[in-house]
Order: sequence, then C-alpha cells, then structure tokens
Amino acid sequence: MSTPTLAEKLDKIRSPGLQSQKRTAVVLEAVDTTLKEQKTEPTPTGYFAALLALLTQAVESGNVASETTTSVVYLLDTVTPFAPQPILRAKFTQILTSLAPVLLLEDAEALLLRSSMGCLESLLLAQDSAAWELGITQIGPRRAVAGLLNLALDHRPKIRKRAQEALRKVLTNPPPSPSLDHPAADMCAHTALANLEDLATKAAQARKQKNGAESAHDPALIHALQLIKTVASSSGGWPSKKIESLCELLLGISRSGNEYMTMASFEIFEMIFEGMADEVASAKLPRLMEIISELRPAANDTQLIPPWLAILSRGYDVSAQLEPEDVFQNLPEIFSMVAQYLESSAHNIRVSASECLVSFLANCVPKQVILEPSIYDEKTLDKIAKIAETLLSVKYQQAWMESFNVFGAMFDSLRWRAHPMMLNITKAVGDLRGSDSFQGKKEADEVIGKAVRAMGPEAVLSILPLNLAKPVKGQQGRAWMFPILRDYVSNTNLAHFRREMVPLSELMFQRVLDHGKAEKTMEVKIFETLVQQIWATLPGYCDLPLDLTEAFDQGFAELLANILYKQVELRLEVCRALKILVESNQAIASIEDAEEDLVLQSRVSRATAKKNLEHLGGFAANMLAVLFNVYTQTLPQSRGPILLTINAFLSVTPEKELVETFDRVSKMLAAELQQTAEQEKPKQQQKSSEQMPSTSNTLMDLIITISVYLPRESFSALFEIAAVIIFKENEPQLQKKAYKLVPRLAESETGKLALQERTEELQQMFLNSAEKVSAPARRERLGALSSLLAFIPDTSLHFIPAILSEVVICCKENNERAREAAYDLLVQMGQRMEAANNATIDNSKVPHMPADAPAGKANIEEFLTMVSAGLVGSTPHMISASITALSRVLYEFRRSFSTNTLADLVQTMDLFLTSNNREIVKSVLGFVKICVVSLPSELVIPRLSSLIPNLIIWGHEHKGHFKTAISSSAWSASPLQQRLGRL
Repeated sequence: MSTPTLAEKLDKIRSPGLQSQKRTAVVLEAVDTTLKEQKTEPTPTGYFAALLALLTQAVESGNVASETTTSVVYLLDTVTPFAPQPILRAKFTQILTSLAPVLLLEDAEALLLRSSMGCLESLLLAQDSAAWELGITQIGPRRAVAGLLNLALDHRPKIRKRAQEALRKVLTNPPPSPSLDHPAADMCAHTALANLEDLATKAAQARKQKNGAESAHDPALIHALQLIKTVASSSGGWPSKKIESLCELLLGISRSGNEYMTMASFEIFEMIFEGMADEVASAKLPRLMEIISELRPAANDTQLIPPWLAILSRGYDVSAQLEPEDVFQNLPEIFSMVAQYLESSAHNIRVSASECLVSFLANCVPKQVILEPSIYDEKTLDKIAKIAETLLSVKYQQAWMESFNVFGAMFDSLRWRAHPMMLNITKAVGDLRGSDSFQGKKEADEVIGKAVRAMGPEAVLSILPLNLAKPVKGQQGRAWMFPILRDYVSNTNLAHFRREMVPLSELMFQRVLDHGKAEKTMEVKIFETLVQQIWATLPGYCDLPLDLTEAFDQGFAELLANILYKQVELRLEVCRALKILVESNQAIASIEDAEEDLVLQSRVSRATAKKNLEHLGGFAANMLAVLFNVYTQTLPQSRGPILLTINAFLSVTPEKELVETFDRVSKMLAAELQQTAEQEKPKQQQKSSEQMPSTSNTLMDLIITISVYLPRESFSALFEIAAVIIFKENEPQLQKKAYKLVPRLAESETGKLALQERTEELQQMFLNSAEKVSAPARRERLGALSSLLAFIPDTSLHFIPAILSEVVICCKENNERAREAAYDLLVQMGQRMEAANNATIDNSKVPHMPADAPAGKANIEEFLTMVSAGLVGSTPHMISASITALSRVLYEFRRSFSTNTLADLVQTMDLFLTSNNREIVKSVLGFVKICVVSLPSELVIPRLSSLIPNLIIWGHEHKGHFKTAISSSAWSASPLQQRLGRL
C-alpha cells in the first residue's frame, strides 16, 4: 500500500467526518488563505513556515492549551515529514522551544501531546551527526530525546505508545556514522536502565514487606520494561557498553517468580538476539554471550537457573546462524558447562539443563559437519560424545531420564555420524533396558530406536545382539528389539535384512513346521510371532535403502513373490515394504529445488533415486504379475494394500511393458465378460453364496488402477471397455467400476487430455446409458458426470440440460452419498453456466427437444429456468425433486439472481404450498426455510399474507417433522403478529 502524499492528507483534513475535526479544517483553511494572500506556493515549506509562525504566536500569547494550538500542532505534525531536512535542521531550536511548553504542560490533551511527539520524531530524524554531539544541557536533539523518554513512561497508554514509537524510529535510523549505535542510544539505554533498576529495587522491597501480595502486576515496572524493549528493538540493538548491566538486571527480574515479568524479560533478550541476527550488529554477539555465561547462577538456584539456561540456548541458536563453525568448535565447552546442572537435586533445573543441551544439539551442529567433517570436526564430535557418556555415571543417576532426552537429540542431530562414537552410550542404555528392575524401559526404547535410525540396525545389533538364532550362554535374548526395529529402521542397507533377518525368519519358521499339525504350544506361538515381527521390520529396511540396486536382485524379488503367494499373514508387511520402496525414492526424485540437501534427503541424491526407480522398473512386470494373481486370490476387505502396491509399481513400469500388461488384462476381461453373458441365466437361478467377487470385477479393479499410467494410444481400448460395461445394468458392481474410470483418468495429465479429446464421445455414451443405470451405481455415475463436466467446452453446453433431469431426480435418492453427489453436481453445473458468459446453448441437440428449438444463453438465470422446468412434471416425485433442487440452487447462487427472478420464484413456491401432496409440501417447507435464512426480508414479508395461512393449514399435521418445519422462523415478531392478528 502506497504512502499518502501531503496533498492527500490535507484534502482529508479539509473534509472532516467528525465535529472534533472541524476546528483543524478551519485552521487549515486560514493557512491556505494566508498563503494565497502572501502569494506563497502551497508547498511543504510554505505550510511549515506558516504553521510554525502560528505556533510561535500561540506560545508567546500563553494560549498553549487552546484548541487552536492543538490544531496547529496537529497540522505541523502532518506537514513536518514532507519539509526539507535542511530547513528542519535550521529551525530545530525554534521548533523545540515552541513545543517545550506543550511537552511540559501537566495533564495536556492527548492529541496535543501525540502531535507534538510526531513533530519531534520528524525533527530528530533530520538531524546530522554534528547536531547529536550537543549535550543535553544545550538546546539540541538530546534534550528532545529526554522529553520523549519522559513521556515513554507516562501513565496514559496512548501517550506512552506514541513516545515509544518515536524513540524506536529515531534509534532505528541513525545519522551516517562509523558507529553501530545511534548517538542517542547510550543516553536512552542509561535512562531506561536507571529507571528499571530503581523500580525493580522498589518492587523487590515491596515483595519482602507484603510477601508479594500486591507486586504481581506493577504497572510502572511493566512500563519500564516496555521502554527497555523499545531501545533494544532498534536496528543497532542494545548499546554494547550497557549490555552487561542490562543482562544482570533482567536475570534478577526473571527470578522474581512473577511469570509476566519473567516472560517480559525473555522477550527483551529475544529482541536483543534478533537485533544481533544481522551482519551489522552481530559484532556485539560474542561479548553478549560471554556476559551471559559469566552471570552463571549458583548451582542450586531453582528460580534463576531455568531462565538463564533458556536465554543461553536462544543466544547460541542465534550465534550458530551467524558463525556456525566457531560455535560448533566451542560446543564441547558450553555442553560440559550446562551438563553439570544435571547433577542438581531440583527436577526443574535438570529438565531445563536437558532442554538447553537438546537445543544446542539441534541448532549448533552444521550440516557440513554431518556431510563432510574435517579432522577437527570429528575430534569435536568425539569430545561431545565422551561428555555425554559421563551422564550415565552414578552421580547423574537421578537425571538419567533427562539424559536419555539428550542422547535422543544427539542421534537426531548427528545422524549417521553418531557411529561409532555413540556405540558405548547405546550399549549402556541397552544393558539398562535389559535389566528387569529398570523403570525407564519406555525412555530407553526411544533412545535405542533413535540409535537404530541414526547408525543403522547393523551397528546397533553388533553391540546388542538378538541372541535368538545362536543364544550365548549367560546372555538373554533380545526379542524386545523387534518392535523398536519395526518403528525406527530407515535409510539403511537392505542387504542386512537379507543377510541377518531372512535366515533368522527361516529358522523360526522351520521350528513351527517341525511341530507339525499338532496343537500349538506356547513356544510354537512365540516362534510364529517372531516370524511376523521379523517381517514387520522389512518396510523400514525398504524406506530409502542405501544399497537398493545391489540388494534388490532377482533372488530377493523371487523370495518376496514366494512370501506373497504362500504366507498370507505376511502379505500386508511385504506389500507395505514394496510400496515404500518405490514411493520413498519417488519423493527424492521429484524434489525440484536447485540445490540438494543431502542431510534432509538422507544421503540419497536425486540422480541415485532415479537410478533406483529405473532398477525397480526392471522388476515391475514380473512383480505386477505376482501382485495381480495375489489380488485375485484375496478377499475384498484385504485387497486395499495390494492395490496400493500395484499402483506404486505401475508408476515405475516401462511404457512397453505397461501396455502389454494392459492388453493382457483387457483380453482376460473380454473373455470373462463373454463367458459371464453365456452363463447369465443359470447364475440368476442360483442363490449367490460366494465370498470372493467375480473375476470380471477383479480385472476391472486392475484396469482402473492401470488407466492413469497408460499412454494415449491405449485409451481407445480403455473407452471401449467402459462403453460395454456401462450398459450392464444386471452387473451393478461392475457398472460402478466402469463409472469410476472417468474420475480416475482426471487424476493424470494424460487422462485429462484424453477426456478433453473424447468429450463428445463420452457425452453420447452417458446419454445413451441413462436408462441402464442400476441403483447402486448412481453415485458413481454422478461422480463421473462431475469429472466430465470440467472438460466440456462452451460449444457443448447442451449436455447440461440433457442430463439435468437425471441429476434433479437424484436429489431424492435414498442413498445419502448419492444425494450429496447430486447436490454437488447441481452446484457445479450452475457454476459452469455462470462462467460460460452467455455462450450459446444449442437446444436442438438436447434429447426429446424439437430440431427447431430456439437456442439459449448460458447464464445462471437460464440455469434456474432449466431446473424450474421440472415443476410441471407429471409425478409428485419429480415436482418434489425439482423443488429440492431449486432450494439448493437458490441457496448457492442467491446473490447472482435478479430481484424479479427471486420474487417470481417465491410466489411460485407459495402456490405449491397449497398442494394436497405431502411429498411436495415437505420439499416446499424446505424451500421456505432457505428463503427465510438467505433472502432479504423485503422479498419474503410481502408473501406472508398468503404464506402463513397455508403453513397453518399444514400445522395440524401430527407428524413431528412437519410440525418442526412449520414452526421454524427467522423473522422478527412484528410482521408475524400483524399477519396472525388478521386470521
């Protein structure tokens, strides 16, 4: 939004909207007249000189508090920002002398003070370095700043806020100078600090005397903190010389126990850090962090340590953004300093210390250290790991739970660089977890899980072996590791699963087989559970593996195919794993950023991900054949994961193989349909008791899934399949699937293009099949029409009236989802007509319309006319459906219809209320509700004289829903009372 010019501002003043503003308009008019008489141009300089003269006269005559003076100062505040800076510097003494009496006036009017401060702000912004060198005893900028500082602590909120805004703007715009700070920054900081210190001391004394009863909300102290915040938020930040005393004072306030004061102190620290987050002010940051570190509280100060640690963590967060390498090299030292607080007996200190360490690890370890660490970086990491290792010693025992949080953060931050330096910590936590007496198993599981995710299962299992295949004497098994592996394995070597997990699974499964068909013992059930838990880890191993092209070979693919065929209980995990294998690589391959982030991408580059997908594409045809066969053998309630896996592999299948697969499935479907047609009569005589769906249904599922990946050349065959099945009204489930093809195609760019090219063919197919729709398939048909409507050009808008009656009738469907689909399609058709911008509708192409039918114009009024045509229907059901459809259209497009159209529609519905048919009247009552809620009262109230008697007639109905509908009303009582009084 552009800044208003002086002329725009003055024009606004000349046209006052309030009585209180008229005085200012009169003064401005007088100034304009004076300028004309003196033949002075109405420039900023001219206005400034005239207004300054008026102000000087008012001060000399002693009329400082008059309304005229207030108006003059207000206008001066408006003009001063536009006046040339040399003039403002030259007239500084005169202006300040004139404004001083105003600023010193006790209980001066708020508008006068705010305007005066606005003038001072503009004056101070215009001053150069030489002017700022004048002392506070001289008439110069510093004296003006002193006045603003005084007003910044005023008890009146608006005065205080305006003074703080002026100070912030002045300090944020220093004159050209080598110094980082504004010349007045020291003065502002000193005044604000002295005031805060004085008030903090008084508040502390008051707390001691009154035990804090009345000190929870000290307004003066809050105002002083706001002033500190104002100075700290300027571009140069808090002056370097005053940082130490400010930090000490703020930390003292933080320990007061007053939550508001503590938060206010934190906000100031946050503001100081934000002010130093730019390159200009960042030179102060090292000194600030030194000061904060030197203000280290006593070891058991439960009030001061938590806020101090919070400030420390935030400070190093900002430091790491500016100097990541330097902060990282110093990390062991500050890590060790904070870790000592984990010895504390106070729980809140231990929690704060662990949160601080977690923050260090999250913010102070650069990505470069993870990707390509130098020798020094590795030594630094090793030091941090050794310090962390000491946290498991006996003296830190009461802080182990907090230490576990730190270990988890280390694994999250260091990722694969945690190996091997974090192995000792992992081993120690694992040994604790294995102890029956240990109470922190849940926390230990999380640490071990993060270790698995960071270092990989192979590294963790090398120090915490499962001990299941070949138990070592004296060492217990670690079957409890499997749920951890299931939840945390990711981005590791798939070969480890083949090398370790598959043989272990075979061993456990063999023990199950050795038991034979005898009744299962507890031991056998345990072995079965172990087999399932082993394979439950496979999805994690398949989540962006590092060795996909080597580990996923023909042998492994055959193993998975064998599992899919023979072990039903493991299908879900294998399908999930295959799906994740494809999709995790697709996620990396589709990244569009110019620069790769290999830390976020878990070491897998886009090029590697694309190679992985090409490699999987080589197995796609055979894997799809297996999945297709398994799909046909699976019950419908268990097919979902298999279909998702099929979809994933179709996305990486080469085009040639994809077309071949589609052709095979199409031929099988054609053969199945022909066979079904021949056996149709015998099937009708038998009572269906099969649980498995028909083969044609299954094949159609596969075709729908394949359809979005097909090349354009295959769409002819695809639409031929749909054209055949859509007419099979005796196969409702198959018909539903055929209709699902259209929305499915609309999901892909190629499919959208096909729908666009074949829109006329599809329109004709839908019109021809209207009489062949089975009741269960109505919702899917409406969904298909909705998808197709988006691709219909303006030249084919006759399709809308052609299908409109079907959509209207569906508004009375018993199936709720079908009704909702009809309503949505109705609205979509209205939007399409409204967007067509009066395009021509060739009504001669609408079925059952004469060849010489006049053309129509596509707009929302025409659409309402089309829907209204159903009101002359031959059956009450059709009329009722039309009224319901009109209610929906009225509510959606009520703002688009003309007043006359709405009036005619309401009048028409009033007539239908006299009908003797309950179904029609029920729909009309719904329409009346819509009118009451959404239409202007001036349209509805004139109809009350006929509407209310008709409603009262139906009010004698004993059915509850009729009574409720009739009693609903949104009008005020008076119009109703008037009409009811006449009855």
